[in-house]
Amino acid sequence: MKENFNINNLLRENIKNIKPYSSARDEYKDITDGMVFIDANENPFNTNVNRYPDPQQTNVKARLSELKGIPTNQILLGNGSDEVLDLIFRAFCEPNRDKIITLPPTYGMYSVLSNLNAVENIEIPLTSDFQPDFDEISRAAHSHTKLLFLCSPNNPTANSFEADVIEELIEEFQGIVVIDEAYIDFSKDESWLSRLSEFPNLIVTQTLSKAYGLAGIRLGICYASKEIISVLNNIKPPYNINQLTQAKALERLNDMDAVQNEVKSIIFEREKLSKALKSITFVKNVFPSDANFILAKVDDANKRYQQLIEKEIVVRNRTNQLLCDKCLRFSVGTKAENEKLIEVLNQL
Repeated sequence: MKENFNINNLLRENIKNIKPYSSARDEYKDITDGMVFIDANENPFNTNVNRYPDPQQTNVKARLSELKGIPTNQILLGNGSDEVLDLIFRAFCEPNRDKIITLPPTYGMYSVLSNLNAVENIEIPLTSDFQPDFDEISRAAHSHTKLLFLCSPNNPTANSFEADVIEELIEEFQGIVVIDEAYIDFSKDESWLSRLSEFPNLIVTQTLSKAYGLAGIRLGICYASKEIISVLNNIKPPYNINQLTQAKALERLNDMDAVQNEVKSIIFEREKLSKALKSITFVKNVFPSDANFILAKVDDANKRYQQLIEKEIVVRNRTNQLLCDKCLRFSVGTKAENEKLIEVLNQL
C-alpha cells in the first residue's frame, strides 16, 4: 500500500482548477419518452443519430463495472487508448519541463505522445530477457519525472513483466505508473485491476481492440482512483465516444461467451503457431508469448518480410527496434490463416 500520495503534487497548475465544458446533456440528463429537447442545437429530424451521445457513456461504464468489479467513478473511456494516454499526458506533464520514462522496445505511441506534448522521454531499455531494469529506472527518476509506462504484456516482445518488479516500481516511483494491459486477456497473469485500490498512483489502461474484436470502433478504457478519473473527465472532449461506438461496445460486452470463446481459440492457435514456427529452418528463436502475437528471430528479417509480402502475407518487421534485431512479429490469425503462413514459410 502506497502511503502519503497526493495527486495535486503531480498535476499541472492550469489543470488543478480547470472548469470543464458543460454540455447540454451534462446539464440535463433525465431523458424520458415524450420530452421535447430544444437545448443542444441538434437537427430535430430523427436519423437515430441526430442527438448527441451520452457524454459519460453511462451504460457502457455500468457494464464494465459489472464485469471488472471497478466502480463507474473509477472508469474513463477514450476514443481509442491513444486518447486516454494523451489525456494523461495533458493532466500531469508540463510541456518543456516534465519527463516520462518508457522501456523500449515497447508501444511506439508513448514516444509519439511525448513529442506531441513537448515532454522528454527517458528511455530505459528492457533487460536482455525483456524485463524492467529496476535500478536504472530508479536512477532516472526525479521530481519532474511524472509518468512511468509499463506495457505488460509488452508489445512487441509479447511477454509479461514480473509482478514483484512491477509492485516495487509502483511503490518506489513518485509519479504516476501507467500499466498498459491491451493484451491482458491473452495472459495467464492476473490484471492489476485486482489491486487498483492499493495504489493511488496506479493507472491501468485496457482496450476493446484486441480480445473483444472491436479495433474498428476505437474504444480505450482507463481505470484509476476516482480522483484521477475526475481530473481526466474534466479535460476530455465533451462527446468523445460517439453513439454508434457506445452501442456496439455494449452489444459486445453483453456477449461475453463469444468473447471468451474467441480468446480461447486465439490462445490455442498461438501455441500451435509457436510450435510450428520452431520447426522452420530459418527461424532462430521463438519468444514466449502472453499476447495475441508471437515475436520470432529469423536469419534475415528484411528478406523474409519481403518474401512474405510477395506471397500476400503481411507481418510486422521489428528488426529496427531495440533488442529485436532480425525479428518478425506474427499476429495470431484464424486456423486457416496460420496454416497458410506455416505452409508459405516452409516453402521459402
